[in-house]
Amino acid sequence: MLPPMTQPASSDPVQTLREEFRRHLEVFYAGLKLAPPYHSVEKAIAQLTAALKAMTPEERARLASDPAGRWLEYRKAFAESGLNQKHRGIITGLARSRQSLDLAPEYDHFLSLFTSG
Repeated sequence: MLPPMTQPASSDPVQTLREEFRRHLEVFYAGLKLAPPYHSVEKAIAQLTAALKAMTPEERARLASDPAGRWLEYRKAFAESGLNQKHRGIITGLARSRQSLDLAPEYDHFLSLFTSG
């Protein structure tokens, strides 16, 4: 599990959130024991960046201090980038037998995209 995000006053919230999202993706795929699909990971990070830049500075600051809100944005970028279509069969099977995964519960935000619909 990653430590809670801390944001120094002088840091760029877009960069901080991008880095946290990248770390979450790395942990997610490592926990599944799968190689992350590089192109789609970069696309997801670009999706998140675009969403963050479309926000006002106040919205970004609010998001930086709201773990639940961050996960909603991360999940949205994950889905919009197509990551939920990569390794779909393998991850769906792993997600259904959740107990065999070495992932913290917050990664269910990503796993649920493979088991819903």
